[in-house]
Amino acid sequence: MGRSHIEKREQNWFSERDCALNEFVDLLEVDDKSPTRYAAEVTQRIPVYDCKQLDGITRDASERAQLQAEWARVFHDGAGVLVLRQAFVDTGPVDDATAVFESIIRSEREQGSHAADHFAKAGANDRIWNAQEKLCLRAPVVFAEYFSNPMLMMVSEAWLGPCYQMTSQVNVVRPGGAAQQAHRDYHLGFQTVEEAQRYPAHVHRMSRFLTLQGAIAHSDMSVESGPTKLLPYSQRYAEGYLAWRRADFREYFENHFVQLPLAKGDAVFFNPALFHAAGENRTADVQRMANLLQVSSAYGRAMEVLDRRRMCEAVYPVLRERRALGQISEIETAAAIASCAEGYPFPTNLDRDPPVGGLAPESQQGLMHRALDEDWEPARFTLALNDHAARQRSA
Repeated sequence: MGRSHIEKREQNWFSERDCALNEFVDLLEVDDKSPTRYAAEVTQRIPVYDCKQLDGITRDASERAQLQAEWARVFHDGAGVLVLRQAFVDTGPVDDATAVFESIIRSEREQGSHAADHFAKAGANDRIWNAQEKLCLRAPVVFAEYFSNPMLMMVSEAWLGPCYQMTSQVNVVRPGGAAQQAHRDYHLGFQTVEEAQRYPAHVHRMSRFLTLQGAIAHSDMSVESGPTKLLPYSQRYAEGYLAWRRADFREYFENHFVQLPLAKGDAVFFNPALFHAAGENRTADVQRMANLLQVSSAYGRAMEVLDRRRMCEAVYPVLRERRALGQISEIETAAAIASCAEGYPFPTNLDRDPPVGGLAPESQQGLMHRALDEDWEPARFTLALNDHAARQRSA
């Protein structure tokens, strides 16, 4: 007999040995009854959204809120994953970013760097760690074009709210590249069983609300090329951060996962508690490239340390020029800033950086918005950035 919902709610600690495959399967087999009225279709139980059809919603606050509420339901109790078709209707920014990423990979290879993968054998792919900062500093114009995409901001805020932190890692799986093992993601997904068991049950339930996982397709991805293997509804199982390593759960995953082909410019986003794994590249000639987005809540901290001051300094002149020429909208500007500047003002040194006009000091994002609104020269903005960083230092 499975445990009752009351027993599970009152359980304070999870253990790997108590994970029950039958309970896991029961949760997966119950479809979400909530409507997905904005979805163009539901394929293999996964809602698929056509971003060309959603374009007008980005400019209507009420409609945008309803769409984001639908996405949040999908991530929480629904399939746990959704696809944004043509997230980049114009794939030019994707191609430009691809060229920069390829140059970074070449440079790092020449320097003898070989980035490992968390869940696959070393050498199965090329990976760029901290691709977010590297792209911004190497090619701020490309960064601004790429991350001024409102869809990325809308889906991130749907799950995490405002002031999220954007990081990314590029993954290239070559022909013959092996699949990853099924897993869950950061934070608890990166803990050993022993470490994860030390966290109380409510932390296991809460962890999924700290991050959102995403992937932007930088190449067409047929199923043969190995797009992400997904197990819809698997985020519902609270003990999953301990269960995913067990042989019986992995066998079930391998027998029941689904894969959706993606076109260049498509994006997939999912709850970090969803069981998933990169697929095997069975093609002879496809270099499958994805930009893996890890978006973190303002209430957590990101996986990577980014020099956001330098990133802001690099991209500010690009955004200022584009605004002056009418080449970028307010929402596109906000999306680019959200992927660059720190949105959360804490931690800080409140002696030197006291609250201004409220309960919190001005954030880096707030400073950047103010500078653009007041049309500061880049040199003035750099001085203000440096002063802002100095005020936040502990000593």
